[in-house]
Amino acid sequence: MKKSELFFAAILVPADFLMIVLAAAVAFWLRFTPGIIEIKPVLFQFPFFSYLKIVSLVAPFFLIIFALQGLYSLKTTRTFWREFLQITFSISVGMTLVILAIFLQREWFSSRFIILSAWGLSIVFISLSRYAVNLTQKILLIYKGIGTHRLALIGKSGYCDTVCHEYKKNPGHGYKIIAQESTIDIDNLRQIQKERGIDEIFACDPDIPMEDLREVSDFCHRNRIEFKFVPAILQSISTNFEVKALFDEPVIEIKNTPLDGWGKIAKRIFDFVGSLFGLIITSPLLLITAIAIRLDSRGPIIFKNERVGHNGNFNVYKFRYMKLDYCTSVQNPNREEALELEKELIQKQSIRKGPLYKIKNDPRKTRVGRIIEVLSIDELPQLFNVLKGDMGLVGPRPHQPREVEKYEVWQKRTLSIKPGVTGLAQISGRSDLSFTDEARLDIYYIENWSLWMDIEILFKTFFVLLKKRKNL
Repeated sequence: MKKSELFFAAILVPADFLMIVLAAAVAFWLRFTPGIIEIKPVLFQFPFFSYLKIVSLVAPFFLIIFALQGLYSLKTTRTFWREFLQITFSISVGMTLVILAIFLQREWFSSRFIILSAWGLSIVFISLSRYAVNLTQKILLIYKGIGTHRLALIGKSGYCDTVCHEYKKNPGHGYKIIAQESTIDIDNLRQIQKERGIDEIFACDPDIPMEDLREVSDFCHRNRIEFKFVPAILQSISTNFEVKALFDEPVIEIKNTPLDGWGKIAKRIFDFVGSLFGLIITSPLLLITAIAIRLDSRGPIIFKNERVGHNGNFNVYKFRYMKLDYCTSVQNPNREEALELEKELIQKQSIRKGPLYKIKNDPRKTRVGRIIEVLSIDELPQLFNVLKGDMGLVGPRPHQPREVEKYEVWQKRTLSIKPGVTGLAQISGRSDLSFTDEARLDIYYIENWSLWMDIEILFKTFFVLLKKRKNL
């Protein structure tokens, strides 16, 4: 661990403490400003310094909540929005406890305005403070090399080349490639360590024999070098695993997904509440779109598209954006002719490779259909699928049976959980991604799911929708 990483992680603790106290002080000051005091007169008498004394005693409990939420992890780079959500959650939990304590002890100081203001200001001040710290750390990392990890790669696989390329292209990751060896040679590693220094060694080729891995692992232990490697079985099966001891031997237990047990229950509750809320919020838009489709062309407003889910086939609901005669759903009496036309268009105009297709300049769309597809409004009825339990708000996108038939074996892992209205692939490139990249992102989501990840993906989806879709 670099000294700079320890320093920037340590400095967050006093910075957060000061921001909480500052937010509370500003909230107290705002309560006595002329504009607010005229609207709502002050009905309490409480000295400012006594108030600050209480705040200073309460603030450490917020820091404990931050620590439990992982806000003091030793990372060189942090994602702003993920950290912002964690800060919001932690401050909200702390404020809930404060409100509960005030309720139980009525003689204590109480002001709804100050409490609510302190809540909002704490989130803003801490987020800005952390952004400044993280920005300073990143600038020093990129431009001065402070905190950079010297990395030696071992292997000759395509994955090893990808790691090397990504780290060289983006110094913000915090790694400098000092060597890339095709095989393990301890004498050579010892020479590199002597001349240039090594902080980490990454054996990124799954074909390296276990005996050689043990040898380089011993070398790293002796020289206090961090060692990482990619076992062949984990590269092809899962990144979500746990190391346990069985009869005094280490055993790796592969875990399919955190979406088992309580995780599955939590996600279903989240999806149900979220879809219900989404339908209420978007109901005016749903009504306007339905009227526009009805006036624009004949046929059903909603069409059913057969897709493959984790428990077999089901019908996805979408606003109809094609002329009825060209729809491939069972609602079209001329479905067979529509399917033949679609096959021709796929051969001539599809701009995607692999199992999925994407028809550019599709002539089958209606005038309204072109607009609602560009804005992704056609996907909104899928909130009813989420409400029913066929889909989740977040997950791998569901595909048609004929597309699933073309999946490679490893890609079928995306069918192990409920499909979603949006997903990690959709916020990472939408239809511009190859299906291979999309499947890898979906598998990463399956193996690393959390409610925080769902919230983050939904939040980012909103901003992605503001961008014009390509290849339509």
